[in-house]
Amino acid sequence: MTTINIADTTPVPAEQIAKDLLPQKFGRRGMIWTSVLILLFLTGIIAYFRQLRQGLVVTSMRDYVSWGIYISNFVFFVAISLVGSLITAVFRLANVKWATPLTRIAEIIAVSAIVFAALIIIVDMGRPERMLNLFIYGRIQSPIMWDVIVISTYFVISLLLLYLPLLPDLRILINSKAPQWLKRLYRFQGSFWKGTAEQFKISERSITILCIAIIPVAFSIHTVTSWLFATTYRPGWDSTNFGAYFISGAFLVGSGAVVVAMYVFRKYYHLEKYITEMHFEKMGRVVVLLCLLYLYFNINEYMVPAFKMKKPEEAHLGGLFTGEFAPMFWFAIVVGMIIPIIILLFKKGRKPLPMFITGIMIVVGAWFKRYLIVTPTLLHPFLPMSDVPAAYRHYFPSWEEWAITIGSLAGALLVMTFFVRIYPIIPIQETISESHEEE
Repeated sequence: MTTINIADTTPVPAEQIAKDLLPQKFGRRGMIWTSVLILLFLTGIIAYFRQLRQGLVVTSMRDYVSWGIYISNFVFFVAISLVGSLITAVFRLANVKWATPLTRIAEIIAVSAIVFAALIIIVDMGRPERMLNLFIYGRIQSPIMWDVIVISTYFVISLLLLYLPLLPDLRILINSKAPQWLKRLYRFQGSFWKGTAEQFKISERSITILCIAIIPVAFSIHTVTSWLFATTYRPGWDSTNFGAYFISGAFLVGSGAVVVAMYVFRKYYHLEKYITEMHFEKMGRVVVLLCLLYLYFNINEYMVPAFKMKKPEEAHLGGLFTGEFAPMFWFAIVVGMIIPIIILLFKKGRKPLPMFITGIMIVVGAWFKRYLIVTPTLLHPFLPMSDVPAAYRHYFPSWEEWAITIGSLAGALLVMTFFVRIYPIIPIQETISESHEEE
């Protein structure tokens, strides 16, 4: 028996590590959680079938607010997916060893988010069969075409970064006491992996290449997404700052999501020996830096139009700062950025529970921030509204929009939930290997 160390805990046998990190069956709370998510997801599907049958008239989107909660949700999903490139690629290339237990958490968040980002765009189109036109008649000059290209590329790379490090663990899973149907799945996915030195060498080289490739692709996703807004001449979107603004916000919300997932998996799967307080301490320092960075870009984003104060910009900023969107705006700024900064500046604030609360605040604040990027701008066009129904001057999502949006969020959580049930959420082989190096 080989004795190894995990972080700064007491020595743990290698066999015990494998046993601790193998997938676990759902308990009562897990079954309730899964059932609630399935119910929300099915409700979203029912609402979508209603939208397909009757058209986008079931939504509250009209001539002016033609991008509503769907596009807000799309931007949110795209943003949260960036965490895969931060934790897996940037930290791996920088040889940040402490991030190893977090890499698979980050990648499954990235994959599930990018899948539902693509699906929500199809929902927003109203006529899903027209998606085919992008591939038949797509123009390379269009930011929309580039969005399709980079999202597809990012999904493929993220999936490979999730799969390749999983191969050594699949061999362990095949030899475990898992149910036969799961073993058949494991054999289908990784029976070719023998664990030879040559295979490990090829795998490591492939992962390094993917880590290098995913960084410009990840930056491209958020830059191209920002182009969709910045190239549309509207108050609040007419900005050269949008690319950096989107990327900094994406790093923040993605890191917040990882912190929330770290706490949940640590608590309910008893992974305290593997996701330690040290991980929360270091992630807390990363998150507070990202909060400060994103707050800077927010100040820059609003100060420039405030200095110019053109009439349409004045109406837009007035709606955000003191108008109908002010409660949501200040909630997103204060709860999503300022309070997390205050909490995380103190060492006690970087403990697991305060970090968990802070992560939730960041993620919730980020969702509302994406809503504020889309809706207020569309309600304050450069050409003032005239001779339109009163309903066109305001926007509040219909129940179908809410159901589909909540259903998509539940769907992403379902992907993560089922993944954790089938695969180890912390890399087993990497954890053992790194522990050998520490001895």
